[in-house]
Amino acid sequence: MSRQVRAFSPASVGNVGVGFDILGHAIAGVGDTVSVRRLQTPEVRIAAIRGTTVDLPLDAPSNTAGASLVALREALRLPFGFEVEIDKGIPLGSGMGGSAASCVAALVAANELLDTPLTRQALYPYALVGEAVASGGRHGDNLGPMLLGGLVLATAEHLAKIPVPAAWHSVLVHPDAVLETRRAREALQGSYALKEFVAQSANLALVLTGCRNGDASLVRAGLQDVLVEPRRAPLIGGFDAAKRAALQAGAMGASISGAGPSVFGWFETRADAEAAVPAIRAAFAEAGFDSQAWVSPIDSPGAEVLA
Repeated sequence: MSRQVRAFSPASVGNVGVGFDILGHAIAGVGDTVSVRRLQTPEVRIAAIRGTTVDLPLDAPSNTAGASLVALREALRLPFGFEVEIDKGIPLGSGMGGSAASCVAALVAANELLDTPLTRQALYPYALVGEAVASGGRHGDNLGPMLLGGLVLATAEHLAKIPVPAAWHSVLVHPDAVLETRRAREALQGSYALKEFVAQSANLALVLTGCRNGDASLVRAGLQDVLVEPRRAPLIGGFDAAKRAALQAGAMGASISGAGPSVFGWFETRADAEAAVPAIRAAFAEAGFDSQAWVSPIDSPGAEVLA
């Protein structure tokens, strides 16, 4: 049996505007890679973290990948342990699911080292443990699409993949700025009106129905975040202009990716998505930020074991 496995987890768009903490989709072309080696001793060790200028915890219970493997090992009562090396490919504090990607890649790699591997759904509870280390909450909007690929509805206990037309693509633009998840969550404190919850529920239903039916008009009607975006947008320089650029380029909708500062837009074709990139990046440049952009199908692959 192989004693070491490498796995890759893609980045993701969390929340998708209307599904705070419960809806997300994978992004192709960027992600984290984790190598896991099986140890004879019953412990979890973080041997190395590369690809970041910020010091991330090497103490396993304090590290997203380490905490998820500790939870896995303890729940399954494994007589062996794991040594982990993490190569970060997702910018920290970007709203692209960087913390989630590390723990998902670690779990997918470690799963291959089990005598009886688990399903992706069965790995979800351990991924939630890892995500909680980084964000303070057990939410799966990033974890779900990383585990299953595509657009996923993620509740506390269940993952449900939502069908999306193959032609639909997303644009994800990350300005050269950092917005910590905890700070972004602090902006959400306060009271909300009941009518706002009703409107957001209606919008979520429109988006999910539009995706399942392949009806872009329903998505256009529903992809509007009335709860979270108004409170987080002031934290993101250039956001209003970037969103406006996406909509003017024909996006079905656009909003903040995860906690931000990245911005995403949904388009009916890849050509439309690619054509929108220069205007969105120009909006951030006008605000003083360089940026990176990725165009990928909304139904992009999830985490994978690397040969």
